[in-house]
Amino acid sequence: MFDLELMSILLPALAAGILVLSTHIVLGKQVLKRGIIFIDLAIAQVAALGAIVAHMDHTIEEMPYSEVWMPAIFAIGGAGFIAWLSKRMASELEAMIGCFYVLSAVAAMLLLANDPHGAELLKQLMSGQILWVSWSQLILPAVVYTAVLATIFLRPQILNGAGFYLLFAIVITLSVELVGVYLVFSTLILPALALNKYRGKNSLFYAYIVGLAGYVLGLVISATMDLPSGAAIVATLALSALVFRLVLLKFAPAPNGEYQG
Repeated sequence: MFDLELMSILLPALAAGILVLSTHIVLGKQVLKRGIIFIDLAIAQVAALGAIVAHMDHTIEEMPYSEVWMPAIFAIGGAGFIAWLSKRMASELEAMIGCFYVLSAVAAMLLLANDPHGAELLKQLMSGQILWVSWSQLILPAVVYTAVLATIFLRPQILNGAGFYLLFAIVITLSVELVGVYLVFSTLILPALALNKYRGKNSLFYAYIVGLAGYVLGLVISATMDLPSGAAIVATLALSALVFRLVLLKFAPAPNGEYQG
């Protein structure tokens, strides 16, 4: 029997996933190309730290849209710091990004240590609440993601310079609000990793298929089995990426070990 109530929950959640995938597939490919795998975790964690600071300061919390611009300030600041590090400590950049992530996570835990609702807020920021996203929450991300994708389409060279860090920070800020830190990392890395060695045509298209399959399966499992949505989607994204990579390895092996089209 068709469950209208279940569909009313799943459709906006799926739309949120599609929105996140729209930008994260492109940016994830660039993350792997640059070899800065932990940048997404670091920037997502810094954005979450901004949300926590806004929560702790009631003056800021009462300001309009503080849940957006406060994390954005932190994320852009963090991205600027990493861009600065990339020019001065390139050989140690990944290690520095990892340290930056750990320090941001520890700062969040310390700020919330005496907050009676701290554990719940931290869980929400990490795992997200995608299953309870409303249509109205998708308007701002849709507008911003469209602008980001248009910028990349019109000026693709922006991904190779410092502008990448600014776009990355803006996108990650909104994504953390929608799906949480864990899903931000998984959506950036897993579909890109599934196609990382693929040299055929339509690699981006296939990466979107990997991501979409992971989100659809994860949402259905989460809704029908009453499991945490973020964790379920991370697991199904990993499964989707693994299956797709193994299929390519079996049916399209190249002599040099990379995949052909």
